[in-house]
Amino acid sequence: MDSSSIQLKDSEIDKVQVIGDMVKIYFSKAYIIKTMTGSVEKTRWYQAGFLIFEQAELENEVTLPAVCDGGDVSENIYTYRDMIPVPLESRGVAGCDLKLQGTDERIIVRARSVKLQMLEVPKYIEHIRPD
Repeated sequence: MDSSSIQLKDSEIDKVQVIGDMVKIYFSKAYIIKTMTGSVEKTRWYQAGFLIFEQAELENEVTLPAVCDGGDVSENIYTYRDMIPVPLESRGVAGCDLKLQGTDERIIVRARSVKLQMLEVPKYIEHIRPD
């Protein structure tokens, strides 16, 4: 099975928008790792997109733009550490706790749903070969 996931570390976050009870985290450059079935190699891509939380609350303000240093994205019983599966859409308990590089600031959101919305098309960076 082919799979893709956003690598949170080094992904670029330009802004966080609060629109009513919706919180949108805008990744201007999200790094995506793609794995193909039967291959030991992976590929690295980048793409812009939104991580959208509904019935959500942003727990704190942060200084943006910034580079993500990793963190957790949760949906129901799953916690994705330092990555986001592509695609992602879920209702129930959701949230995130994202660290920002070079600072103690974190983007913390608690919500009732989460959805990943990617924009345009991914752009190829490189092949990742095992050592």
